[in-house]
Amino acid sequence: MTAVLAPTALDRCRTSVLPAMADAVARLDPATRAAAEYHLGWTEADGSPRSGGAGKGVRPTLALLSAEAAGADSRVGVPGAVAVELVHNFSLLHDDVMDRDSERRHRTTVWALWGESAAILTGDALLALAAEVLLEAPSSHAAAATRELMTATRELVRGQVEDLSFETRTTVALEECLRMADGKTGALLAASSCIGAILAGAPEPVVAALRDSGRHLGAAFQLVDDLLGIWGSPAVTGKPVLSDLRARKKSLPVTYVLCRGGAEGEELAAWCAADRPAQGDSEDVLRDMAALIERAGGRHWASAEAEEQLRLADAALDRVCLPDGARAELADLARYLTRRES
Repeated sequence: MTAVLAPTALDRCRTSVLPAMADAVARLDPATRAAAEYHLGWTEADGSPRSGGAGKGVRPTLALLSAEAAGADSRVGVPGAVAVELVHNFSLLHDDVMDRDSERRHRTTVWALWGESAAILTGDALLALAAEVLLEAPSSHAAAATRELMTATRELVRGQVEDLSFETRTTVALEECLRMADGKTGALLAASSCIGAILAGAPEPVVAALRDSGRHLGAAFQLVDDLLGIWGSPAVTGKPVLSDLRARKKSLPVTYVLCRGGAEGEELAAWCAADRPAQGDSEDVLRDMAALIERAGGRHWASAEAEEQLRLADAALDRVCLPDGARAELADLARYLTRRES
C-alpha cells in the first residue's frame, strides 16, 4: 500500500473539537483529569503542557463530516465528535491494561505509570462523560444520538470479549475473527460516521448509508491495523517490532492462514500452540513466522480484503445523495485510513 497525505478534514476537526474536548475533560476530578490529559497527549506525566496530542482524530472527523453530509453545519456534530473520541479513549485505556501494553505511541501508558486501577477508573470516567456531553447537545435528537453511541459501545465491548477469548482457544474461524473486528473496531466507526447526521435530524436512509459506510470502513481499518501489527515499522507505529506475532495474537492475516490449512497453516498452528519461551520468541523466529504468513497468502488476502471493504464503504454512500464537498472528504479520509503507515 502507498501512503497518502492526511486529509485536511483531520486538521479542521482538531480546531473545532479540541476546545470542546478540553471543556469536557475539565469536569473530571483532579486525579482523573490529570491521567486523562496525559493519556490524550496534552500533558507530560508531571502535568506540564505538551504540544500535539494523541491519535489522528479519525472518529471525531467522521462525526463532523456526517453532519455536513446531512446538509448541516459541522458545528452541529461537535458534541457527537467529542463523545465518540471519549469512548474511543475509554477503550484504549482499558485495552492497554488487558493487553499489558506499557507503551502507546512511544509514551508510557497510564496503567504503567499510575497503576491498573487509575487506568480503569479514568476510562470509566471518559465513558460516562461521553454520554453526559451527548445528552447535553443542543439538538432535539440528542437522545437518539446517545442511544446510537451506547449501542456501539456495547458492541465494542462484545468484540473485545471475543478477542480475549480467542487467546485461549486453539481454533478460531475466520468468520468469527471478522465478527469480532466488526464489534471491536467497526461498531464505533459506524456510530462515528452517522452520529453528526443523527444530531442534524437527517432522514433514516442517509443515517443508514453513513452507518453502513462506517462499518465497512471499520473492517478495512482493522485489516490494515493487523497488517501493520506484523509488517509495520516500529518507528512509525510506536509498537514493538512484529508486535502482534510477539503476543501470538490471532489477527486476521494469522487466522486466514490457520483456517486455510496446508503445510504453512499446520506449521503456524503448531507455533501458536507451543509453550512460549520464558524470554519470548527471538526476533528471527518472529520474522520466520511473518514470512510464512506472507508465503501462505495472509498478507495478500488482508490487503485485498481491505480494498474490498473500502469499495463497499464507498458504495454505501452512493445509495443516497450527499453534498459534494462532504462526499469527497469522506472518500479522502477512507483512502487515507486504508493506506496509512501507523
